[in-house]
Amino acid sequence: MSAGPLGGVFGELTRARDARSARFSSWDQTGRNQDAWLIDAGQTITLAEIEGPGCITHIWMTQSCQRLFADRLVTDPDYYRKVLLKIYWDDQAHPSVLVPLGDFFCLGHSLANSFASLPFTASVRPEQTYKFGGAAALNCYFQMPFRKRARVELTNENDVPYRQYYYVDYELYRDDLPDDTVYFHAQWRRENPAAGWDSRIIVNSPEANVVTLEPESRNNYRILDAEGRGHYVGCNLSVTNFQGTWWGEGDDMIFVDGEAWPPSLHGTGSEDYFNQAWGMQGNAFPFNGSSIYEGHKPGYQTSYRFHLVDPVRFTKSIRVTMEHGHGNHSANDWASTAYWYQTFPSKPFDVLPVAQRLPLRLGDLGVVPILPPTPVPPFPGGLTDEMRQMSDQHRQKIERQAADQAAENARRWQQAEEHSRRNVDHARRLRQAWHGQ
Repeated sequence: MSAGPLGGVFGELTRARDARSARFSSWDQTGRNQDAWLIDAGQTITLAEIEGPGCITHIWMTQSCQRLFADRLVTDPDYYRKVLLKIYWDDQAHPSVLVPLGDFFCLGHSLANSFASLPFTASVRPEQTYKFGGAAALNCYFQMPFRKRARVELTNENDVPYRQYYYVDYELYRDDLPDDTVYFHAQWRRENPAAGWDSRIIVNSPEANVVTLEPESRNNYRILDAEGRGHYVGCNLSVTNFQGTWWGEGDDMIFVDGEAWPPSLHGTGSEDYFNQAWGMQGNAFPFNGSSIYEGHKPGYQTSYRFHLVDPVRFTKSIRVTMEHGHGNHSANDWASTAYWYQTFPSKPFDVLPVAQRLPLRLGDLGVVPILPPTPVPPFPGGLTDEMRQMSDQHRQKIERQAADQAAENARRWQQAEEHSRRNVDHARRLRQAWHGQ
């Protein structure tokens, strides 16, 4: 008797499959090396539009955003929160993925840092580490199957353009997907601040050790609230810590199919849910860890936990929650991205306006130059003719630079739109050729 196919993470590699591999990317279709697309302010662009059945297997992105300040370019520190990643499956009108770009890839607070988990990685040059808006290479390896079509979009809700390099790798199949195939989803939430009953109390102090039973748990921070059938596969949680002490200790509580308290899954503390202990550590493991570690960037933490071998399954609904401090007494800034798979139709969800998504600043960042806070007093003795001439010359130079930059941005945005259309047309022709149409 012959042995069956191998199992495990790499078992699929031991089987030949009737599939066609392909890619959308930002490659320069003029043949030159200008491979980044410029996404104009307030605009949405299609990165990929694919007819199924198929599956997105990998997404890679790297990007930058600079704004003209006086006569120089400076980094926009917040653009990872100003750009939205949206993914639509089949004929559903609302997106199944709606997350700020950085948070989708587990980089909260618009901070850059290198880390490695199984579904997500980020790679950052040393001089960009823990910089707001720092350059980073981002990867997602979650499998994202679809039956009819997939559409991946980026929306730039900034007031300036930004540059985007990307790959969207995918497979096409001849046969329909199995009936039990479910769709990938991701949602971002934020409470700034979380509604604590006394944020002055220090975590683990005697005053914090209150009894917390239903209905107190209804004030938990909600990571996910979904309806349908599927399984929750993890989250990342970003905390801006105002108190300066330990921000956690809140129990995780996951309610399945509308159950009452106590839920099917009740934990013992924030760090325990993220599979660490005695606070968080600066480790980035395959299923759990810190992508942003507060010990390296005081006041900022992003923790992740992926349920890849222990998914939380639900048949009607799921509510993933966590206390913010024991008994919800603390009032820090919490933001999260939840990842799950489920059947269609899925419940629509929205995202906060861009002004309510921006990260909070603890101290002077020194990233964007700031103008003097008060009017500059008149120059003693008045200006000389040469001073006036140099001031006028500088103003004219700035106006020329701004006009030249605007014209170049318009050209690059038009080119990006055209390259996006060509990508979609090429993918359609590739699919038709493979299917013999």
